[in-house]
Amino acid sequence: MSAILEKMELEALNLPREERAFLADRLLSSLGGEALSDVDAAWVAEAEQRYAEYKDGIRQPVPAADVFADADRILG
Repeated sequence: MSAILEKMELEALNLPREERAFLADRLLSSLGGEALSDVDAAWVAEAEQRYAEYKDGIRQPVPAADVFADADRILG
């Protein structure tokens, strides 16, 4: 493994969990394969917009426990 790749890996592994997941998705998507459906592409665009809003301080994070509690309430 090259020194640059080792440095990138170390930095990526030190990112918060959500950012690592986002990066992993972007890297896997860059490998090609199946084209996204219109629905999948819309969700990716929405996620990218929300992430940009979060980074810009426009959108506040919601704790996962709150999200799952709401889902349980709605689906329960």
